Amino acid sequence: MTRQLTMTFAFLFTSLCVLANSESANADDTKKAIAENSAQAKNTRATNGQVRLIAGQERAWQASQAQWLSLDAYWQYWADSRGGITWGSSRDYPPYDQVKEQDTLLIQLDSGTCMMEFWHSRWRRANDVRRWDDAFNHYSACPYVFD
Repeated sequence: MTRQLTMTFAFLFTSLCVLANSESANADDTKKAIAENSAQAKNTRATNGQVRLIAGQERAWQASQAQWLSLDAYWQYWADSRGGITWGSSRDYPPYDQVKEQDTLLIQLDSGTCMMEFWHSRWRRANDVRRWDDAFNHYSACPYVFD
């Protein structure tokens, strides 16, 4: 297992170095890196929601699709698998008396967005409920939703 992780890390590091040294990493290069890392993840048993830096961008492993997605796309896929984002995307929280347990909301702040889930009578970051990867709590507006 340690050897696989070492090999995967070496592969990722080498891939990032190659991309960083090229004059321009175009979309095809990024797609290729994601595809290669998806194949690597299958061999190293990445867990659903695990985040890695791929081609300079944070990507989350979506197990049922067996591919790396942007964190925004991961949130959307998760929400869609549950019937969609209950309250859509908004700068304001919905009226408390209209919210139901496990409702979702993509909250908008000046610093970005964060997927929220209503859990045990209050709004929480979806990652605090689902425990995908700590990187989600540092992504976009998630560090600031309770400020």
